[in-house]
Amino acid sequence: MTQNNLNRRSLLRGGGAAAAGAAAVPLLGTSASAATQRPGRGHGQEPARDTGVLTTRDPLIERRADPLITYPHRGMYYMTGSVPEYDRIVVRGAPTIEGLAHTGERTVWRRPKSGRMGGHIWAPELHRIDGRWYIYFAAGDSDDVFRIRMYVLESRAEDPREDAWELRGQITTAWDTFALDATTFEHAGTRYYVWAQAEPGIDTNSNLYIAEMASPVAIKGDPVRIAVPTADWETRGFKVNEGAYVLVRNGRVFMTFSASATDANYCVGLLTADARANLLDPASWTKSPQPLMETNEANSRFGPGHNSFTVAEDGETDVLVYHARSYREIDGDPLYDPNRHTRVQKLNWHPDGTPELGIPIAGGESVVRLSPLDSPESFVRHGRDGRLVVDRVADRVERSQFRIVPGFLDPGRVALRCVDLPDHHVRVSDGSPVVAPYADSDEYGRASGFIRDEGLAGRDGVSFRLSEDPHSYLAHREGRLVVERPRSWADRQRATFRLR
Repeated sequence: MTQNNLNRRSLLRGGGAAAAGAAAVPLLGTSASAATQRPGRGHGQEPARDTGVLTTRDPLIERRADPLITYPHRGMYYMTGSVPEYDRIVVRGAPTIEGLAHTGERTVWRRPKSGRMGGHIWAPELHRIDGRWYIYFAAGDSDDVFRIRMYVLESRAEDPREDAWELRGQITTAWDTFALDATTFEHAGTRYYVWAQAEPGIDTNSNLYIAEMASPVAIKGDPVRIAVPTADWETRGFKVNEGAYVLVRNGRVFMTFSASATDANYCVGLLTADARANLLDPASWTKSPQPLMETNEANSRFGPGHNSFTVAEDGETDVLVYHARSYREIDGDPLYDPNRHTRVQKLNWHPDGTPELGIPIAGGESVVRLSPLDSPESFVRHGRDGRLVVDRVADRVERSQFRIVPGFLDPGRVALRCVDLPDHHVRVSDGSPVVAPYADSDEYGRASGFIRDEGLAGRDGVSFRLSEDPHSYLAHREGRLVVERPRSWADRQRATFRLR
């Protein structure tokens, strides 16, 4: 039986193809793609301190899956992704990330009416290499839309939205099988190509492979298999590893990827290699045992995945770009549900220099973390028991994320709402700040209402004064969040927080 005689369900469940999850920092030199290293940051350096609050709409762009937003090139961000019709490749550009939501979108390539590449068009990625733009994408054929293979376009134009794209052909590998979700990155003078493919003889839908590139349009050598879906979270619905993207930082090469079926089971995993290791040796790569991001019921974010990375306009704040739906139940095949929307949120870092994607965040006010002036590497976070502590947050970054929202009784007051528990707020109970679920009462409104002041120890911070006691503030003391009346300069520092 050939692939042309297989229907999609038997093809995917039988391991002959990837789970169609093609649904969906870094050096910006002339020879680097937007996936390696940001200007001024060496491979072995510590992660930059959080210096900005990312403020964009959610979703950023509707009905655009597998999103990629480039790092700024000559003051412009460019974005591409899969369209629900799977019939064309689009690019939009703007000087800000938020501006991408409001700018026009241009079709730079459309599938032929018949023959090769006349089927599904999936997961385009836009990269600038050696002064030219390249788009790597996957395409099926008109008579078999799931005969997915990898192709590349090239443009010599300075602006990738211009009508200057030339098809350079298929990127071939060792097997003529289902292949998709290509990305590329440069590290230590070598350019690599990473993709997902069904390998003959392996009972999975797709694995991850890496190879050195002979040029931006061809690989050299044999594919090196670096990841196979085996864990429960990688095999729900389909056995899938796909949608890789690379970030070189802190002496390591981090490769995010997506796993499982493209419904609410879709999630993001991580491979890590030492930056000095041979990246073409499978033993150099370690897979994290649990996903870095997955469905979050409380925030109504389902199936987050197929991510990329960029940097905010401040040049320092790392940004995670991904798609997710806002509902679980899907009528029919998830592949044809159009509502995987492009979303962005701040990428945080663990103290050990590894990335923390956190939970997919719901729409609303800007997400902030509170870092006390007297302990700038620490953040306020809540524990399972509702108590508020101050530490370096070694895991579960979402417990240190809050939204500053209008207070419940007085528009002149604010409340601090938890990101991971959106019905919980910081309130003062028996003289101590805790996190507690919302209650429709005046007492809860008073206890959770604060006056937001300019920082007592500096204008670059904020202080939160109690509604009921104008002399008392939230403050950090010995690893706990407390209520105090500042008297000394040290007290004022403990009661001042930078928003990060």
